[in-house]
Amino acid sequence: MTTIVPSNVPDIKSQVSDEALVQRRRSQIVSAAVELFSKQGFYRTTILDIARKAGVSPGLIYQYVTDKEDVLLLALLSVLDSYKREIPTALQGRTDELERFWAALEAYCRVVDQRRSATVLAYRSTKSLPEERRRLVKQSEIDSNDLIAACLRECIATGLMREVNIELVTYQLVTFAHTWALKYWRLKDLCTLDEYIREGFAFFAQALLTEKGWRRNRELGREA
Repeated sequence: MTTIVPSNVPDIKSQVSDEALVQRRRSQIVSAAVELFSKQGFYRTTILDIARKAGVSPGLIYQYVTDKEDVLLLALLSVLDSYKREIPTALQGRTDELERFWAALEAYCRVVDQRRSATVLAYRSTKSLPEERRRLVKQSEIDSNDLIAACLRECIATGLMREVNIELVTYQLVTFAHTWALKYWRLKDLCTLDEYIREGFAFFAQALLTEKGWRRNRELGREA
């Protein structure tokens, strides 16, 4: 998956006015930075390191961000924005509530797989941001979680799933997805991503589906 970063974060200043160019350059910078942050840590990585990895000059980087903290914020927001793009895309043309739920969760899992390093970085380095910027990341996380929560809510409203604490279960669902990245070092030897998703779906089906939900699940051709 190509790294796409937001070009219009109000808190991050750019000396360049062309939004398409800002997005392209920031994506290039963030891709290099995520790899370095993941390998050697946020604090040990310098702008010079990022510039060398990205194949640009430090001066060019400073045209698009003010400091290394800007780069970290862009990296974290880019992952969350990926969920906001890919989940609605996965839901297009789907009208069945249960099918939409499974499609949303699968899309989330596949973004995690494609952005494993950035997902781990979010757990490891969000605390390196000042409180105001952490709040921005947290709100973006809540917004992306709402896409899963909305599908869960639809299933409950139509009697396909039992009544649950929607926000709590949503966090259980996204934590399941994140675990693929967090424990990839071991999980990759135990199963493929498709197998991981299938086993997870079976687990959540047992926990959430009503009798009506099980009937619908079978109609969708999913394993009981």
